[in-house]
Amino acid sequence: MKGIDTNVLVRYIVQDDAQQSASATHFLEKECTLTSPAFIGGIVLCELVWVLETAYEYSRQEIVSVLECILKIRQFHLHEPDILWQTLQGYAQGRADFADHYIMRLNHHFGCAMTLTFDKKAAKLPFAELLTNRDIK
Repeated sequence: MKGIDTNVLVRYIVQDDAQQSASATHFLEKECTLTSPAFIGGIVLCELVWVLETAYEYSRQEIVSVLECILKIRQFHLHEPDILWQTLQGYAQGRADFADHYIMRLNHHFGCAMTLTFDKKAAKLPFAELLTNRDIK
């Protein structure tokens, strides 16, 4: 099995560099198979969302569509696919960033009752709590 870095997915999706896009397309379409899938970790999808939002100005709905396709491809071996699907569902609802959803879901999966944050938007997510000023002595 071979892992995929974010930039390979970006080149395949946006097709903005002729040589790199061709290499990414060949690898993903010809070399990734059911018997030899490519590994994609959650951090790669977090980076992918950030790149598509900031560098390519994809809308949230466009990104949701891209992620749904990636999560459905059987030639990809995803790390914690259930967590990634839950993350995508939360992100699709329009509350907070994809990475924030992923952090909260991943931490919860590994036994955290809550994830503390200073991000007011992220604090509204399931399994998140706003860290407020506390009496520090």
